[in-house]
Amino acid sequence: MPEYAAWPRKVFNAANYTLLIVLAVMCILPLIQLLAMSLSSNAAVSAGNVTLWPVGFNWESYHFILSKPEFLRSFGVSVKRMVLGVVVNMAITILVAYPLSKEASAFKGRAVYVWIFVFTMLFGGGIIPLYMTVRSLGLIDSIWALVLVPAVNVFNIVILLNFFRGLPKELEEAAVVDGAGQWLILWRIYVPLSTPSLATLTLFCLVNHWNSWFDGILFMNSPMHYPLQSYLYTIIVGLDTLVKSNTDVETLKLISDRTARAAQIFLGALPILCVYPFLQRYFTKGIVLGSVKE
Repeated sequence: MPEYAAWPRKVFNAANYTLLIVLAVMCILPLIQLLAMSLSSNAAVSAGNVTLWPVGFNWESYHFILSKPEFLRSFGVSVKRMVLGVVVNMAITILVAYPLSKEASAFKGRAVYVWIFVFTMLFGGGIIPLYMTVRSLGLIDSIWALVLVPAVNVFNIVILLNFFRGLPKELEEAAVVDGAGQWLILWRIYVPLSTPSLATLTLFCLVNHWNSWFDGILFMNSPMHYPLQSYLYTIIVGLDTLVKSNTDVETLKLISDRTARAAQIFLGALPILCVYPFLQRYFTKGIVLGSVKE
């Protein structure tokens, strides 16, 4: 490349990296401040002296939160929901995306099914019909209301079917010649070759199930069945729900409502922060390869 044509590219790269670094810092600074507040003393937080480093370092907020049975119970509900939800989500996504990835000559009516799924992305019945449907199925106050309602994610299906369509057709033809059926072709050829896309979609499902809070409020009548994010919502709205005894009142003298909330929010985000680095290397490849075709 001529030198006169190289400098605009260098300027673009410099501006691009600078912008990305600024955006990354803007995203991570609030999380760092949240952690610093959760590890700071009541007086320091109340005085507004905490920025990005703990002042009056202590673990009282985390000790207080982790000693609450409500927090541990809701954490367990979220873990159960996440495990069941990801398994159901990915199974449905794979089983729907595979036939829809076939050519119209191999799967007659493919276009009709694709448009039915796309239609659900654009139009929905609303909250009231959804609630009435869940109630009529007897799923209110059940973990399955949190698992089955978001079980079919059309966006994930579109990503995966496009990834399947990008795989060489010769692989399937060779398997058919060797006597393999569609079920064997799916699980022995397509799924192993789709690791980047499947890892990316698994991350999407993990984050979606872990961060969802409104469906817990909507479908759970008893706070005992709240997932973690729904429980955190009730805490952020009012810390008084944490105060159950005189011991709690004495503990709250040592910590602040802001430090307690910061500790709970950080604990709620921690599992995803631990999982994301292991799946991040698949993220870009899975999205790009699953988005280049229809």
